[in-house]
Amino acid sequence: MKIKALLLLALRSVGRNTRRSALTAAAMALGLALLIFSRALADGGHEQWIDSAVRLGTGHVAIQAPEYLETGRLEHRLDASQVARVDSALQDVAVEPYIKTWAPRVTVTGLASSAASALPVRIEGVDPEREKIFSTLPDQLTEGEYLQPGDRLHAFIGSDLAERLNLKVGDRFVLTGQTASGDVEGQLMRVSGIFHTGIPEMDERLVHVPLETVRRWLGVPGAVTSVAVLLTSSRETDRVVRTLRAELDHTKGIRVLGWREASPELDSGVRIDDYGDYVFHTILFAIIALAILNAIMMSVLGRKREFGILQALGLTGAETGWVVLGEGLFLTIASGVAGMILGLIVTWGFFRHGIDFSSFSSEGWSASGGIINPVIVPVFRVGQLVLSVVSILVIGTLASLYPAFRASKLDVAEAMKFEQ
Repeated sequence: MKIKALLLLALRSVGRNTRRSALTAAAMALGLALLIFSRALADGGHEQWIDSAVRLGTGHVAIQAPEYLETGRLEHRLDASQVARVDSALQDVAVEPYIKTWAPRVTVTGLASSAASALPVRIEGVDPEREKIFSTLPDQLTEGEYLQPGDRLHAFIGSDLAERLNLKVGDRFVLTGQTASGDVEGQLMRVSGIFHTGIPEMDERLVHVPLETVRRWLGVPGAVTSVAVLLTSSRETDRVVRTLRAELDHTKGIRVLGWREASPELDSGVRIDDYGDYVFHTILFAIIALAILNAIMMSVLGRKREFGILQALGLTGAETGWVVLGEGLFLTIASGVAGMILGLIVTWGFFRHGIDFSSFSSEGWSASGGIINPVIVPVFRVGQLVLSVVSILVIGTLASLYPAFRASKLDVAEAMKFEQ
């Protein structure tokens, strides 16, 4: 009964001091709403960043020969029988719901040459139909067309490479590479299309050619250097990697990598950006805590006579402290609920279709080998929402402890001297 009475006193005090309570609650609610919005925007930006980078790279999951990531050499490839086992594993019911598509690729370094010049390039043999679903590169078309099913000697090249080799759509040039037997052989190709990503290393170095053409040219029938897997979300990567490793563990010569392992530069970029977000949120938490501490502390200092009367009527110093702590808890809980609702309403109600940041850069956005869509769509994650609400509740509670301690140490005789 005594605890109930103390809580009722705390609740009555919150309701009686409406201006103070409203200001304190507003600071916490707005802080939590801002936290929810910023976390949703950061998570959405990271998801788009990762999705863009893996579509132009190794996918969310890369399946390769064990040595290929370190060497990048054609001799470290998956043969036709291993590719068949990988295809079977990717159709397993345990991973199929999380997979959008996958793309077999043969990737080698080589030389692109024309009458104008010769440049080192990265040659990727791709399945045109799968690549149109998997990659964003076909969407960067500026001239001509992307590779079509049935194409044999066509190539899709970057704008910088076309400029330096003085090539236009329909022009011929030669790709030279090392075959599986170790010989160096050339292959005459015709430009089917030109792309522009704004990423210099791609616009000048990347060449897409039909997969079967590369296999015949380099003497690796049915083989791939990598199978890139695109998932519905980067959050499913660990689950799919574990399942595929268990499925393919008995098959020697096959290695399954998540995007963090296959693309360490992308992983580092995302982690650094995350640390920046955490620093911002730490500063935000500190501001909220100081606002709560100031509001409740001023309340204690301005109500000494009230607390003196309560102690004169029978409350102990500790019980007076519990009343003040109870006020802080009520304000924190009410503010937490209001802030979460406000954050969800503002983020989803006004920005669910994304926020366009294209005006901040006329050259487009790119990072870690990916083209970033300037329209960032916030992404809500239950874990982040719970963490944000719990963090605000903890901060509100901790910020109420010192004022409660001060209230518990008031001297009754001195307190009664103060006027209301």
